[in-house]
Amino acid sequence: TPLGRIVASAEGLSSRASGPLRRDYAEYAHDIASAGRHLLALVDDLVDLQAIERPDFRPISEPVDLAELARNASGLLNVRAAGRGIRIDAPPRDETLWAVGDYRRALQIMVNLIGNAVRHSPADAMIWVRCEQEGGRAVAIVADQGRGIDPADHERIFEKFVRVAPEEGSGSGLGLYIARRLARAMGGDIVVDSAPGQGARFHFSLPLEG
Repeated sequence: TPLGRIVASAEGLSSRASGPLRRDYAEYAHDIASAGRHLLALVDDLVDLQAIERPDFRPISEPVDLAELARNASGLLNVRAAGRGIRIDAPPRDETLWAVGDYRRALQIMVNLIGNAVRHSPADAMIWVRCEQEGGRAVAIVADQGRGIDPADHERIFEKFVRVAPEEGSGSGLGLYIARRLARAMGGDIVVDSAPGQGARFHFSLPLEG
């Protein structure tokens, strides 16, 4: 709560919502808001880490439309992507793919995967989000045009606190670890298909409904 208030106040100052403000002061406020958001994200990751590593952790099991969930996650990140000229191509509105999982946790995973794609994509790139049925599973695929991931790092990126390209962001190194743990707790998984210079394709699977 204190961090949230700091971020909200700094954003208000940065946007000059309360009145005129010197440009350098507005820039300071913007920096404070950015740092506050980073700290909030870190706190959220640590809270999730504590939760998923409890032996009694059990996500909810309910019907989830993975295509709708992918559209919602894409919508949450459209503004961030548009700021760098990146377009997110989400599943069409009439597409459905029903799976079984915890909607809130599955949305968290999709936001993480698409957010990573935005972070690691060059300006004016495209990100594709697709949903398919594969061998009794519902699968959401997030593909980007980034620098790619060496096959030697395909498993390392899912380890705690690992960042194979720290120069490309200020994340905690927990996002993919948490995402995979959540996916597996719901009976699914996350795998990556990538090579240097060829972008990355993350496959997030859940059991099909019925």
